Amino acid sequence: MNITDITEFLSNYDGEELSFMEVCGTHTAAISENGIPSILSKKIKLISGPGCPVCVTVADYIDRLCTLALEDNTCVVTFGDLIRVPGSSSALQETKSKGGRIRMVYSPFEIIDLAEKDTDTTYVFAAVGFETTTPIYAVLLEKIIEENIKNIRLLTALKTMPAAIDTLCQMGGRIDGFIAPGHVSVITGANEFKPLAEKYNLPFVVSGFKGEELLAAIYALVKLKGQGKVLNLYKSAVTDTGNEKAKALVNKYFEPCDAVWRGIGKIANSGMALKKEYAVYDAGSRELIHDNVKNKKCRCGEVITGFSSPCDCPLFAKACTPENPQGACMVSNEGSCFHYYINNRG
Repeated sequence: MNITDITEFLSNYDGEELSFMEVCGTHTAAISENGIPSILSKKIKLISGPGCPVCVTVADYIDRLCTLALEDNTCVVTFGDLIRVPGSSSALQETKSKGGRIRMVYSPFEIIDLAEKDTDTTYVFAAVGFETTTPIYAVLLEKIIEENIKNIRLLTALKTMPAAIDTLCQMGGRIDGFIAPGHVSVITGANEFKPLAEKYNLPFVVSGFKGEELLAAIYALVKLKGQGKVLNLYKSAVTDTGNEKAKALVNKYFEPCDAVWRGIGKIANSGMALKKEYAVYDAGSRELIHDNVKNKKCRCGEVITGFSSPCDCPLFAKACTPENPQGACMVSNEGSCFHYYINNRG
């Protein structure tokens, strides 16, 4: 079918009510920016999952970064969106105003130049992400070791998707299929989702990020309803087995570990931590297990798991806005609340 026929089908669909989850923050952004929910029949509902790495990072992690930034001869290095994520008492931007040393960068590799120019300071990189970004941190660590740089540490909050999706399916929410994460699938391969598809008899469709690609993925999910199959519609970037070289490099330096997800809690073997032989480069990542949110009315946890829409949160568009975020989902450019707000998505 061509895109016109697909759009007409999805607009006029009048069958069983269906709920599909996208588990990629970039998909959430693309769905909102392309106005896809307004195209769909009222009987097709899209819900956002835990696919924003900043959004699923727990308050304990932010608290640790804030503590490190205030220590003598220590500087936290991070991307911009993490600076505004609330911890249990404050965010990194507030810590900076109190004298904490924090540097925003656009690439993790900028930390090498910082560390080489100031050997009296320990630079800690806030390494947050999913399967997509973990290989980058493996390359960074390899370069740090090769150049024998002693004053760089990583504070990791690296997570893997399959275990989280498994947990979501066990939580009992209404999910009839998944738009599988495109960027993650480039690394893992489409076959990574086959065990979950077969276990829960749910379809997974790997999609690109253009509007027409996402509409084609939703159409495929409707047609595959009730079938435990994986369909790869992003073959220009995703293979069945993924990037074997990247996976090998990750496995050289990292190992699976239990991880805590904002709003979900601890999920066994859903994270990646530095192996013990590289523990000297770790800044205390394995100790971060609590999620004490600053504002108890924040419903980020329910939004991340698909049990609530951002619009259901009493803080949304009132106390919580992109200028004054109360939760991580309103901070990140991949956050559900952020995109519901800026795109007037209801």
